Amino acid sequence: MVSFIGGNFIVTAIVLLFVLVFLGSALKIVKEYERAVIFRLGRVVGARGPGLFFIIPIFEKAVIVDLRTQVLDVPVQETITKDNVPVRVNAVVYFRVVDPIKAVTQVKNFIMATSQIAQTTLRSVIGQAHLDELLSEREKLNRELQRIIDEATDPWGIKVTTVEIKDVELPSGMQRAMARQAEAERERRARITLAEAERQAAEKLREAAEIISEHPMALQLRTLQTISDVASDKSNVIVLTLPMEMLKLFRSLADTSEVARKKLEKEIEEKEKA
Repeated sequence: MVSFIGGNFIVTAIVLLFVLVFLGSALKIVKEYERAVIFRLGRVVGARGPGLFFIIPIFEKAVIVDLRTQVLDVPVQETITKDNVPVRVNAVVYFRVVDPIKAVTQVKNFIMATSQIAQTTLRSVIGQAHLDELLSEREKLNRELQRIIDEATDPWGIKVTTVEIKDVELPSGMQRAMARQAEAERERRARITLAEAERQAAEKLREAAEIISEHPMALQLRTLQTISDVASDKSNVIVLTLPMEMLKLFRSLADTSEVARKKLEKEIEEKEKA
């Protein structure tokens, strides 16, 4: 009797263990950002999740796919631009899975495949662009990279959202040449700005000269204003310059006084003779 009870207990324990293993392999939990692609006897029957679901052990298999945006760092690529300048460029790619069934069935490793497509596309696009475009029109190249990579990965259920060129390394000789070019450009702009300032100053002086020529007293007022400004500093030595009109006035006054003096002397001599 005891052996019979012990035998039933062992059988019950084995059955319970088998049921627990069966439920453990049949019960699946998928997170909100995941999907489970279900294969039944090797055939795809659909994608499930998120949440709790059951599969048939042995006959069904679940492959979990992450739907979140993933960041792919593209290694440094050495290439030559369209104007024969060797450069080293790296980039970053943001992508996500939009169709988990295609991502599992159409490509073996969609992350590795996307990385390889990004590397080859980066070399191709940089090779078709000039160095000036690579340095000044990076946004345009980013959009072109995103479009090409997205078209290539679309059959795999992958959506490439953003591609950014991170860094562009130039040879040291090219860097020195670009530095000299930038310095020359700054010097040219400085000279143009100085010449423009001189032209504007000349225009203002011409306008001032026209106004003064119409109003001669304006020159004297300006002279007095300048003297007043200079006189505020006691260490300055002021040298006055007189306009030609004032010199003519002084000369005319001297001539008048000389005529008056001679006339007076003549009258005195006539009185003495009388």
